[in-house]
Amino acid sequence: MIQKSAAAVAVLASFGWLSTLAPTGTGPSIPVAVPAPKPAPTPTPTPEPPPVDCARAKCVALTFDDGPMPGTGKLLDILAQQRVKVTFFLIGRNAATYPDLVRREAAEGHELANHSWSHVDLGRASSAKVESELSRTQDAIRKASGVTPLLMRPPYGSTDTTVAGVAKRMKLAQVLWAVDPLDWQVRNTGTVERRVLKGVRPGMIVLMHDIHSTTVKAVPRIIERLRADGYTFVTVSQLFGKSMTPGKEYTELEQETPEQPGQVSDRR
Repeated sequence: MIQKSAAAVAVLASFGWLSTLAPTGTGPSIPVAVPAPKPAPTPTPTPEPPPVDCARAKCVALTFDDGPMPGTGKLLDILAQQRVKVTFFLIGRNAATYPDLVRREAAEGHELANHSWSHVDLGRASSAKVESELSRTQDAIRKASGVTPLLMRPPYGSTDTTVAGVAKRMKLAQVLWAVDPLDWQVRNTGTVERRVLKGVRPGMIVLMHDIHSTTVKAVPRIIERLRADGYTFVTVSQLFGKSMTPGKEYTELEQETPEQPGQVSDRR
């Protein structure tokens, strides 16, 4: 007589089989294995939305300087929840210290950019020093993430013809800003929020610092208010499209004025 074994049933269950009892006359029943249902097919990913025309739409580029630092992770959590992409201008030695954060920034779709190796005043530096600061940072970001930046921001906004020449040779556009809440100076969340919201206009680049927790705390409200006002959040490269020139300085995108029917354009 075949005896039903609890151990056998457990083995069958471990392989994803369903057990039912099959009658065998007056004798004991034995487990009959049948295939488990097939898993549901993986849903097709939602296609990316078409690129936005920031020359006409209300775009704003949020940028964050001086990281990565441990607090950057909190900002990344916020941006992921809000589905907002930003541009990070990284200090090279910080990128080398926290490569996991650099990788996460890149993996989550944010733009990585160069902010020098040690936050030196490039406008007062020699050509050799400028090149060293930028090239070491390029290497650190590339090593951490596999990404080679196409943008740089001179610390303090300090630039000159020497910086422009080196940036041009290294194929890096210079990115400055149009809105600066001075969050490094005034460590107050409400003040940072108010200054950003007051200063933003379509096509502008906003400067903030992810190394300050007071700034990070202001980001959710800034996003909420700007989104409610119809703004689309883009990276700097998305803001300017493919028209960025190495060595050239950028602060904001000039908006086009939609032409009325019958109006003749005087754009050259």
